[in-house]
Amino acid sequence: MTAFDPEQFEEKYVHYLDELQTAYRNAYQHFHGEYDSTLLRAIDRQVLDESEPFYEGDGEFRVELPESPRERVGELPVDDERFYAVLDEFVDRIEYELRRVFGFEAK
Repeated sequence: MTAFDPEQFEEKYVHYLDELQTAYRNAYQHFHGEYDSTLLRAIDRQVLDESEPFYEGDGEFRVELPESPRERVGELPVDDERFYAVLDEFVDRIEYELRRVFGFEAK
């Protein structure tokens, strides 16, 4: 694990690409088998691929989503309420995984 530097996180894709990929992958794997794979893949590929993680300070991260996430995924066999519930859980899990990968959360 690379030592975390908040200033370097401003250029996260240069300094922390492997850690970011690990956090997102871990979050996806956490939900694999719990939710419909079509829904998970759509969220992962159409919404989260365009999301942006930010370091907020004090070991906290925030994931900013692109505009209109529901519209980005097209037709899915779930209603909007279910879609946003799963998306919110997914984002929460990514933020947790970012804390864990960067050593702010016990493994």
